[in-house]
Amino acid sequence: MSKLTGATFAAGIAAMLLVPFPALAQPSPWGSGWRSPGWGSSRWDGPTDSRISRHRSRDPREGHVQASRFAVATPAAAELGHGSITVESESGDTPWSGQNERAAYEAAVVDALIGAGYDTRHSGTENAQVATLRLKRQVLVPPEGKQKPVSGSAAVAVGSHGYSGYGLSLNVDLSKPLPALISTRLDVRIKDKASGEVLWEGYATIATYEGDSHWNDSKIATKLARALFDEFPGAEPPR
Repeated sequence: MSKLTGATFAAGIAAMLLVPFPALAQPSPWGSGWRSPGWGSSRWDGPTDSRISRHRSRDPREGHVQASRFAVATPAAAELGHGSITVESESGDTPWSGQNERAAYEAAVVDALIGAGYDTRHSGTENAQVATLRLKRQVLVPPEGKQKPVSGSAAVAVGSHGYSGYGLSLNVDLSKPLPALISTRLDVRIKDKASGEVLWEGYATIATYEGDSHWNDSKIATKLARALFDEFPGAEPPR
């Protein structure tokens, strides 16, 4: 080998030893699940992680009916479920119980009384009874406030060897805020028309979301009236 060739070969070896090797793997601040550089094997599986929430949990009380009934322990109780009866509702309009709303409940109570054996067409006859209903509503849970459709967080880390990583986690909420949860209570009292003696009374309640198309006044009234007069005049022990 000539002196010129030997000198050239030695210079090439020295240059190779001085050049860094960027392709060699370096320890990562993210652990073994993330290899730098690049996002190819990131534990985020990319620069962005988006989570979409479409459904918010509804109150378990929705749609469930509770009913209580009481009858007098006198001989007059034997007249329950017989003869004619008049149905009326107490006055005192509120934003939730105006005449139009009460009409749906009066109709539901009339249907339930007919099913119990009463005659609602001849209310002016002697020995008639009177069923008076009262409607009450109250807010159980107020409406939800407006939700942020998109929320999230970001994380940045820098390793001891100069590598850095950036992660962004997004939560996309496409659900609408829940309206107020409303309790509707239907009270009915049956009295002897002549004496004014209370023969039977009861109430039924249900929780529904305000403005829900699945729970209009007609459906709520029917569900409450049926529960209230189920197995009429069956009742709890006399008070």
